[in-house]
Amino acid sequence: MEQRISLVTLGVADRARARTFYERLGWRGQEVEETVFLQAGGLGLVLWSREKLAADCGVDDPGTDGFGGIALAHNVRSPAEVDQLLAVAADAGATLTRPAAATSYGGYAGVFLDVDGHAWEIAHNPGFPLAEDGTLTLPDFGGQDRPFAGDPQDPRPPRLSR
Repeated sequence: MEQRISLVTLGVADRARARTFYERLGWRGQEVEETVFLQAGGLGLVLWSREKLAADCGVDDPGTDGFGGIALAHNVRSPAEVDQLLAVAADAGATLTRPAAATSYGGYAGVFLDVDGHAWEIAHNPGFPLAEDGTLTLPDFGGQDRPFAGDPQDPRPPRLSR
């Protein structure tokens, strides 16, 4: 499997409300067969019925909105841009859950929930510079790129316990 993500699909309770929210953030997309597709750099962000998404994934959806164990991040070039985007999100109907503040990694970030409870972090991280087109390339953390433990190409023996 190639190391990339092609699409992120957000299950939404009301597609029109979700589309309006993202349009108010300045995003533009297309709606096809009750599905909204938004270009997000090199990947697609999809807004689709929460019920249909759960069925498509073969899981039951308890129908609760809120934190689902995932956060999306949008990195920006300056702390001022963090403040600006959090204000735009709030004006569009987002709920600010963490006001912008200095971070432990020397950056500046805040978090909002979109109209369906999906968490978005808006962050300025000087250690993750953005290209002119907004592309983020992870820095070299001084580690070695290699397969994860248990991968057939990994020469290390698999770990059986923590």
